[in-house]
Amino acid sequence: MSESSARVAETTAARPVRVLLIAEAANPEWVSVPLVGWSCAAALREVADVHVVTHVRNRDALCRAGWIEGTDFTAIDSEAVAGPLYRLASLLRGGRGKGWSTMTAFAAIAYYYFEHLVWRRFGRDLRAGRYDVVHRLTPLSPAVPSLIARRCRRVSVPFVVGPLNGGVPWPAAFRREQHREREWLSAFRNLSRLLPGARSMRREASAIIAGSTTMLDDLTAEQRTRAYFVPENAVDAARFTEIRTRRASSPVHAVFVGRLVPLKGVDMLLEAAAPLVRAGRLTVDLVGDGPERGPLALLADRENIAGGVTFSGWVDHADVQRHLASADLFAFPSIKEFGGGAVLEAMAVGLPALVMNYGGPADLVDDETGYRIDMGTRSEIVGRLRETLGAIVDDPAGLDRRGQVARERVWRDFTWPAKARRLLEIYRSVLPERDETSHRARFAPSVDECAMVEAA
Repeated sequence: MSESSARVAETTAARPVRVLLIAEAANPEWVSVPLVGWSCAAALREVADVHVVTHVRNRDALCRAGWIEGTDFTAIDSEAVAGPLYRLASLLRGGRGKGWSTMTAFAAIAYYYFEHLVWRRFGRDLRAGRYDVVHRLTPLSPAVPSLIARRCRRVSVPFVVGPLNGGVPWPAAFRREQHREREWLSAFRNLSRLLPGARSMRREASAIIAGSTTMLDDLTAEQRTRAYFVPENAVDAARFTEIRTRRASSPVHAVFVGRLVPLKGVDMLLEAAAPLVRAGRLTVDLVGDGPERGPLALLADRENIAGGVTFSGWVDHADVQRHLASADLFAFPSIKEFGGGAVLEAMAVGLPALVMNYGGPADLVDDETGYRIDMGTRSEIVGRLRETLGAIVDDPAGLDRRGQVARERVWRDFTWPAKARRLLEIYRSVLPERDETSHRARFAPSVDECAMVEAA
């Protein structure tokens, strides 16, 4: 055992675990990955001695949230490289909300410089044993490598990465939607494995946190011996205070929340729902906006269902729960979804979710909490959606039963404090002189075990 490892072994039992948390994206005022980074970091600060390293773009928001720069977090200014690359990627992506693989590719290049500055600032502290664990929380994408993993190994500080999530393949039947999303680089995604640090990140990590079963499947057999299945998303009790109290009846009220883009499958939802909407047995509320709003409105007119479809547009994140609580079903037929944060938020309010049996949402929903639609061609999915929606409106009470179970499961297993406690267990498992038999249980990719991972 090295000198630094010996110091860790002697002292960690008597004090909180000291974590250098790399969260390049962590912002309480934004959504998506930055909100995940912020929420997880804030929860971890309640169970460990955490210093957060983030990008300078998050500095003001963190200060407004009451964090003290230098004490609670360090802001790394890598804009000299990140700024120009972001602007170039924005030009190439083909429009707001599209070309995410292009954005990820350029972000990976910029991240090398960010990590270079992180190591220049904290390398001496790590060599001196001032931190027990380094955890790269964000970026979440496994296509963004880390060079720090190798350096941590050299100074005997355990490196934890994740939850890594992404790499859900485009379904073969939806190549047209892939091109409409400007996802040309998706076909070359595996080339990211050749980037500097891609192999060493997985090879040198003491623990790899997989945010989805898709990510687990992407790991080698050896890597799975160091892998933990912890879904990336959770809910914030302070943000979600509404509870669905209504009882489902005819017409059943379905709600979708998200970007109106091809991959979300909203066109399939409207086409499948059209007969029920025309019959007055179902209404649909579309919360969100995007380039598909115009075509979807034309589709509603063409199907003669405009009177039963509401386009609510963008609403503040704080107001989303009001739309959820006034609905009976969360309809989210996205064909390529990594995490499924919107699904958890709907379940937290008490809504059962209708999702594709593919990608991240399929890890969160089962027959007790919602409905899963098997993947297929577009026409097959529309038929399956229509059949499921028909069964739902024939038995609205089933929505209430599933919604209650969904809410109970989320608040038991999928809160940020529960996730933080689980991450703390992982930190302790990789520290020197740990009991190898106390925490080496691996998690099979099932919904029930997904709940076990998140449980307190």
